[in-house]
Amino acid sequence: MDVSSLAAATPSLVAPTLNQKPRLAFPLHPFSTRGGGAHPRGFVAVGCAHSHAPPPLRRAADEEDQEGDVDPRLRLRRLAEEFRAVPEAYRARRLLAYAAALPRLGDADRVAANRVMGCVAQVWLVGRCDGAGRMKFAADSDSELSRGYCACLVSALDGARPEEVLDVDPADLAPLGVAAGTRSRASTWHNVLVGMQKRARAAIAAREGRSPAGPFPSLVIGRDGAVRAQGSYAEAQAMFLSPDESKISELVKSLSEKKIGVVAHFYMDPEVQGILTASKRHWPHIHISDSLVMADSAVKMAEAGCEYITVLGVDFMSENVRAILDQSGFNKVGVYRMSSDQIGCSLADAASSSAYTHFLKEASRYPPSLHVIYINTSLETKAHAHELIPTITCTSSNVVATILQAFAQIPGLNVWYGPDSYMGANIADLFQRMAVMSDEEIAEIHPSHNKKSINSLLPRLHYYQDGNCIVHDMFGHEVVAKIKEQYCDAFLTAHFEVPGEMFSLSMEAKMRGMGVVGSTQNILDFIKSRLKEALNRNIDDHIQFVLGTESGMITSIVASVRELFDSYRFSQQSANIEVEIVFPVSSDAVSNTSISGSDHLDSLIATDLDKLSVVPGVSSGEGCSIHGGCASCPYMKMNSLRSLLKVCHQLPDKDNRLVTYQASRFSAMTPLGKLVAEVGCEPILHMRHFQATKRLSDKLVHQVIHGNEEPTS
Repeated sequence: MDVSSLAAATPSLVAPTLNQKPRLAFPLHPFSTRGGGAHPRGFVAVGCAHSHAPPPLRRAADEEDQEGDVDPRLRLRRLAEEFRAVPEAYRARRLLAYAAALPRLGDADRVAANRVMGCVAQVWLVGRCDGAGRMKFAADSDSELSRGYCACLVSALDGARPEEVLDVDPADLAPLGVAAGTRSRASTWHNVLVGMQKRARAAIAAREGRSPAGPFPSLVIGRDGAVRAQGSYAEAQAMFLSPDESKISELVKSLSEKKIGVVAHFYMDPEVQGILTASKRHWPHIHISDSLVMADSAVKMAEAGCEYITVLGVDFMSENVRAILDQSGFNKVGVYRMSSDQIGCSLADAASSSAYTHFLKEASRYPPSLHVIYINTSLETKAHAHELIPTITCTSSNVVATILQAFAQIPGLNVWYGPDSYMGANIADLFQRMAVMSDEEIAEIHPSHNKKSINSLLPRLHYYQDGNCIVHDMFGHEVVAKIKEQYCDAFLTAHFEVPGEMFSLSMEAKMRGMGVVGSTQNILDFIKSRLKEALNRNIDDHIQFVLGTESGMITSIVASVRELFDSYRFSQQSANIEVEIVFPVSSDAVSNTSISGSDHLDSLIATDLDKLSVVPGVSSGEGCSIHGGCASCPYMKMNSLRSLLKVCHQLPDKDNRLVTYQASRFSAMTPLGKLVAEVGCEPILHMRHFQATKRLSDKLVHQVIHGNEEPTS
């Protein structure tokens, strides 16, 4: 779920008297007074909120000596006191007075390399460490309000030690936000601070003689749609963004002649995604999405006349497509997987373990209880779980809303989430953050909750602690440390399944308008929305996104970015805008010895990763870490282009050569004697009801309160 911004707590401060002469809390020490904004040396001009002509005030370098080495956080508190002492109607005017005191940067410093991302206006920041080991900052903006923010931060942090800059907490800025007027404008405080802290980290590294670490691999998409790869891993991803036209023609011919639809997950192999994305222009029944939408798309394709559906994903996805088609009356439509071997999933495997069954049996002892299971699990797991404890499926985009609604709708409820341990921990972390928010802020996330209700549900939220996705396991401590050091001022995107450190970092970025935490579709939508904002501004820009999910997303991202660039091509004189997608790949990542996107994958035994032949580095292939986690999913990469073409060419399968490729249709029975397909679909139908109505169905509520017996009419 793309959760609303979480506000930092505002400390209570003692305000000075209103008749106190307005002045900069501490002196500005710019690099120079370039660009026409100079004041007489030793003086700065500050506007009084109640006057038109700001009186000149003496620069307080001598005051600094008298007061000693003042902590920047104390400076910020004094600034906050000053703003709180001014009537709210005049605070913006006070901010403009600070803007008037800030010297302008020269043209040489007002360049893209010094831009602060995530601000409503253009903001530039320059920072260095002087010979005395003190940070020197200068900033500027094309907005006077933003210049005022910059002036306040420069007055507080200029001259501080690098460590002191890093010690400043974003919460220290909360009292200063009262003058902002809007949440998006207030984020300027935070984003400029993050830029200052990035420069402080670089200063510490230089002082300690540490060479800057090499950048993560990335792809840069230009305004003309051209893609520039930076790093060998990125080169491997970019290899198939311009697909072979002959393969496109071959695939489209087969799909159209035999009425074959294709549903594929975002995490597909780049070669496959490149071909599918290009083929969709000629054959409409191709859809690339997250797992939730795949089955819905298959139903629409069947309604449009497709006689076969090929599923490019892991086995539980093809199972779900088969079951939903049957539920919708399309049991004659064939459903085919892309491998004769099992295409597994680490999360699905965790949910089918005896340990997970024990987790559910424990949950059944504490009625009323609801099991919220991630959709990335098998139909059989969902069926067996639903017979132990009433169950509803969820996705990474609706899990928070589902759980909050369940708590609101059923008094005294216990919620048991699984199997993704990282997502469970992140949900708990999110609710703990909500517990310190105001009732108004909580109501923005869910209208039926407040501070009291959130605190009461915390002990009744339980999650499984032994399951994770091998892809999102990659985003651990080393990756997070490098993001903090080199990419803290970039836009951060993170799937809800990432480990807690990456989740917290992305949530912090989200609070200042610089991040998103959610599903793959949430991530794609966030990137598109930020690009649209840049295109509407029509100013030269370089927008950088850290991709905190499986690298297979890049094909859909590039396609969406190119589409947006094309849609703005003739609307106005085009600014030079670039989009950079950063792959945060661990330095200990390893890759398969073959760089072919399709030739080796059919033979992989996906359930035994130790059998993969690997070489050091991230030059190609899976990008899997020897400590756990992969930048791209080896299970998903079993869906090769060669397999897709093989299935298409052999349909209709009159000789039964594709029997092992057919998606499973469950005829097995549950322990209570019901069909697995029937019982396994019910949690999915409960989720669909919630998505349509924003409430749990009466049937599910009855099951939670009275057990799984059918309600009487």
